Amino acid sequence: MLKTTLIASSMVLLFACNNANDSNGANGTNTPADSANTANLNAANTLTEEEKKDGWELLFDGSTTKGWHKYGEAPRIGSAWKVDDGSLHLDASKKKDWQIEDGGDIVSDSAYDNFDLKMDWKIDTAGNSGIIIYIVEDTSKYEYCWHTGPEMQVLDNAKHPDAKIAKHRAGDLYDLISSSSEPVKPALEWNHVEIKSLNGKLDLYLNGVNVVSTTMWDDNWRKLIAGSKFKNMPDFGKFKKGKIGLQDHGNNVWFRNIKIKRL
Repeated sequence: MLKTTLIASSMVLLFACNNANDSNGANGTNTPADSANTANLNAANTLTEEEKKDGWELLFDGSTTKGWHKYGEAPRIGSAWKVDDGSLHLDASKKKDWQIEDGGDIVSDSAYDNFDLKMDWKIDTAGNSGIIIYIVEDTSKYEYCWHTGPEMQVLDNAKHPDAKIAKHRAGDLYDLISSSSEPVKPALEWNHVEIKSLNGKLDLYLNGVNVVSTTMWDDNWRKLIAGSKFKNMPDFGKFKKGKIGLQDHGNNVWFRNIKIKRL
């Protein structure tokens, strides 16, 4: 009798433990880690109340391409730019030369002078892209947005050929200044960047690390440009107000949590 009672009690206990495991996520649901991941997903492309009070604004709402347009073709945006799982994705399935058919660089509708810009990006294997600032959108003078605006490089350092070129690696101020360190994550993993520009003082951050710090528009800035591929572009890097750009370099790239604060 005692043996039977012990067996029955054990079965009840085992059943209860199994139910507890199921309710706590043994099947991949409702664990504390899962709850945190869900919270992070829900928080993507949103602003906290504190951020709103501090003056931050979203440049991507996570659902539409509102606020962006193809360089020189406002209000149209290339069909290759898609909203994909809460990110702004350049779909490289149809390539034409080094750009994507009906892709193209996109720029923000608004222009900014002093600002703090934050976003996340991930790049495809062997991929290349960039985040461009101070773009002046005048196609009668400038065929491409990078004819006026400096770029923070987005790159797969492990497999893209540009990684072999100094000042062309992820986090660099493209062709101007190499990043002081390389905290970049591998292809297809998210990176967080911050670009802060205040009265000519420019700082680039990659995954929380200040990788570039310089002053724009002074003699040293002009010297940097004179020694770069932009030396024959008379207005490159001169403008103190302009639009934000995301580059089509012919590869899959994703952006999310794009937010900006005017300083």
